[in-house]
Amino acid sequence: MDPRVAEHAKIIVEWSTEMKRGDRVIIRASPDATELVVALSREIARVGAHPITLMDLGDASRAFIDTADNETLSEIPEHHRVLYENSDVIVSIRSPLNTRAMAGASPEKLVLLSKTMRPLSDIVLSKRWCLTVHPCQALAQEANMSLEEYKDFVYGATLLDWKEESKMMYRLKERLEKHSDIRFVGPETDLYAKTEGRIWIASDGKHNLPSGEVFTAPVEDTVEGKIYFDIPFLQRGRVIQGVRLTFEKGEVVDFSAEKEEATLKSIIETDEGARRLGEMAIGTNRGIKRYTLNMLFDEKIGDTIHCALGNAYKECNGTNKSAVHVDMIKSMKEGEVIAGDEVIYSRGKFFWER
Repeated sequence: MDPRVAEHAKIIVEWSTEMKRGDRVIIRASPDATELVVALSREIARVGAHPITLMDLGDASRAFIDTADNETLSEIPEHHRVLYENSDVIVSIRSPLNTRAMAGASPEKLVLLSKTMRPLSDIVLSKRWCLTVHPCQALAQEANMSLEEYKDFVYGATLLDWKEESKMMYRLKERLEKHSDIRFVGPETDLYAKTEGRIWIASDGKHNLPSGEVFTAPVEDTVEGKIYFDIPFLQRGRVIQGVRLTFEKGEVVDFSAEKEEATLKSIIETDEGARRLGEMAIGTNRGIKRYTLNMLFDEKIGDTIHCALGNAYKECNGTNKSAVHVDMIKSMKEGEVIAGDEVIYSRGKFFWER
């Protein structure tokens, strides 16, 4: 086994979830993540916790969605609820056999299932949870890399000194919280929102691994202006590219995409909350050098910002509710982040780097 796999597992147990004796742990993983599941099970045993592993197969999920009728898709699976409610820690490992398994699935069915599963998602978010990636051929291919190159990419972003990263992110969080608004300015972009009463979160590897972002939920009806997201992203099995959004009084009033505009439209029309921003964030992980169509990495890219349409996180004091939470990313090498009258970030440098 690559020793980096064992190091990855140790970070999940000791730093990300802080597992302890007696914890009931759920691991969700595909067969391609077997090495990490094995290493993780070893580390879980060391602390005296108890794991159960659920197999996660994209093709099986696709078969269920294609075949199930709307009545079935509207029913909350109670055995899932009981399992999640009676767990302490939930670790989800993405290592798909096919990243496009959902590409041809019915958008209407996907929306319906998202709405149905939202209460279960809320249960997961109330636990100690961690979402991570184990390198596999499918993700390497999606990133246009060989598997060995992709392993180096993943571990270069993941096996960091998270205590030191955390100190940097908390410095940014504390400065942002001294102000009551936020503004993103750059090419084709001038987006403003109030953040008074909201909390900025330093995402330092406790939930997403890798991580590296500081985010909040904007005051919902204060988002004004326009933004152009220049980094492509994968959503519902399709690559959406070149998104432009215009906001008035917090709501999307105009939108376009250079590629897959119909998919973007279906996202925005999911429900009322999908027309509003649930998140505004700043990426800080400079170990991530490029996008790979994997949002777990892409939204953390250093020198970027991102916004999410849809559901807001309660820990930010956000109130927007939606069945979706769709992140979109913008490079800020030519942009600025301004809070109040202070330039927080400008063209590749934070305020402490200038």
